[in-house]
Amino acid sequence: MGIENLHILVAEDHEFQRKTLVRMLGTLGAKRVSEAGDGKIALSIFKDRLPPVDIIISDLEMPGMDGMEFMRHIGEAKSPVSVILSSALDSALISSVEAMTKAYGITLLGAIEKPITPEKLRTLLEKYAPPKPRSPRPTAPAIPLEDIRRGLHAQEFEPFFQPKVNLTDGSVVGAEALARWRHPQKGIVAPYAFIGEMETHGLIDQLMWLMLEKSAMRCREWLAKGLEITVSVNLSLKSLSEAALAERITERVGSQKVSPKQIVLEITESAAMTDIGRALENLTRLRMKGFGLSIDDYGTGYSSMQQLSRIPFTELKIDQSFVMSAVEKQSSKVILESSLDMARKLKLKAVAEGVETRAHWNLLQNLGCDIAQGYFIAKPMEAAAFLDWTLQWHPPQD
Repeated sequence: MGIENLHILVAEDHEFQRKTLVRMLGTLGAKRVSEAGDGKIALSIFKDRLPPVDIIISDLEMPGMDGMEFMRHIGEAKSPVSVILSSALDSALISSVEAMTKAYGITLLGAIEKPITPEKLRTLLEKYAPPKPRSPRPTAPAIPLEDIRRGLHAQEFEPFFQPKVNLTDGSVVGAEALARWRHPQKGIVAPYAFIGEMETHGLIDQLMWLMLEKSAMRCREWLAKGLEITVSVNLSLKSLSEAALAERITERVGSQKVSPKQIVLEITESAAMTDIGRALENLTRLRMKGFGLSIDDYGTGYSSMQQLSRIPFTELKIDQSFVMSAVEKQSSKVILESSLDMARKLKLKAVAEGVETRAHWNLLQNLGCDIAQGYFIAKPMEAAAFLDWTLQWHPPQD
């Protein structure tokens, strides 16, 4: 959609800066621009003005209702609109407001530090896309609990596999097993329809054991065909307090004639904090038996450093939120760089989740990350498709 067709609202208390911005928008082709001197007036325009506002350009420091309160009200309105933030504040403060804006569910095109220039403004305006109709997920359980129990008993749940690729040479080095339900009537069912119910009713352990056994079986089949990769399986939070966990996992993997070194067990930071003694015993025992241990979603918990110091991890999996925003957001890039540096010094493999674009791939390569995982490489797929995919995969070329 061209800028000439957009309705833009400028919220800026400084009259000269507001008028300058309105003129700037006109030179860029905007034909419908509303303006407000504070958040209260801007909110009134946003709620009452027709045609609806497509883009809001808002200052953060305004008298009365400031930009942050204005954003909160915009978020509560649940109305599709895109926002550009403008401010002379410190970049770290602007970054925090950006995160707040996204948390309110607002489509954020970006933030501009003052003074605003036509080039900066045009770049963000060109990112605008008309809002897509939302398909709300069901709030009530999509599938009855008894059907979930029946599916578990019938072993209808199975792993789909998302590739993990070496960033140095592009080779496929692993796969993460992600649960899907092959329902006899509904077809392939995504996790959101059953994970919550399983956790609520104490069924998540049954799913974990099923995923582990089926993943080990697929790993054995791939090894027999010459595909030597590791398979990552998530451990449930509840399982870590089980005294005999390490022995049970070893037996389950051994029953598929697979060596522990082919299996990586992923543990979230919060999971590793429950029943510390049992968790440490189990994880240390599993590492001694040869299993890989991965700290999942690294950076999203509250005790990452402590976990790394007391658990014998072999892999650090950086949360996708840092990877996906690192291309444009300096603070996320710094966290990403620091995480990679820590992984190197601790002699851990660094895995980056959320690699969705070539820009993510290039950045991670330049920063020396070991392994990438994300939609830019491939979406999760069933086992047969995964094997075919590995034969056709070609890493991006410069």
